[in-house]
Amino acid sequence: MHCPFCRHPDTRVIDSRLVDDGSSIKRRRQCPECGRRFSTLETASLTVIKRSGVTEPFSREKILSGVRRACQGRPVDADALALLAQRVEETVRSSGSAEIDANEIGLAILGPLQELDEVAYLRFASVYRNFESLEDFEAAVHQLRAARERADEYRLDRDVPDSSQ
Repeated sequence: MHCPFCRHPDTRVIDSRLVDDGSSIKRRRQCPECGRRFSTLETASLTVIKRSGVTEPFSREKILSGVRRACQGRPVDADALALLAQRVEETVRSSGSAEIDANEIGLAILGPLQELDEVAYLRFASVYRNFESLEDFEAAVHQLRAARERADEYRLDRDVPDSSQ
């Protein structure tokens, strides 16, 4: 790392700390030439490949804005949206790849958004999956109902005390 003050080609790390829930490292450095100190912030870069083939850096803020639009007028607070965006970023980064398709990000959003708010999920899915007819919405609603019924059955099975004891 070059010193930003004297451009000396080597600096010494004095201290390192994890920041942003462990997704970045903040390092305190010192230049052996001029003795001045400075900080660096290191993050693993993640590139998104859009449908058009264009690439751009991953942005949690872009996830937040898309999900915020889907949740507009819904009883969803900002903390829940921030947590959803964090979960999506963790899912995407856990793939271990430096490049990821925008489609994969959309898929990573759908699950947590469905858990958060079903109406917002339908709004997001209608744009993301490019719904073109009423049948597309009906199919998505049918899937939501089936998932809710499975979740309800699971909860009921867990709530029933075991009578064999």
